[in-house]
Amino acid sequence: MASSSNPGAKKTDAPYMCITVEKNIPQRRLEELGINSWLKWGCPPGRYPIKFEAEETCYLVKGKVEVYFMGSSGSECMEISGGDFVTFPKGLSCIWVVSAPVDKYYKFTSPS
Repeated sequence: MASSSNPGAKKTDAPYMCITVEKNIPQRRLEELGINSWLKWGCPPGRYPIKFEAEETCYLVKGKVEVYFMGSSGSECMEISGGDFVTFPKGLSCIWVVSAPVDKYYKFTSPS
């Protein structure tokens, strides 16, 4: 995985399927983004196939997930957990293996 200019951010190395993860987002930034006004979603532990029909930005309030997807070097896995701020690209198909119940705030980016 390559790092971005944000030292807390990580992203996949597949330019066409870039998942960006930022850790330890300051509460002030979350407030500026209006996270509490975003849609909320949760799920219990389990295995969930997901296809992102639009770019999604989310903030995991709690939970632990292994995200399995096809990257530029084949099958890849990325772990996300409570406190992570994540962007999933439009068109990404993946499997979420949830080991701790998830609560997240999310929003979709409208096409330009």
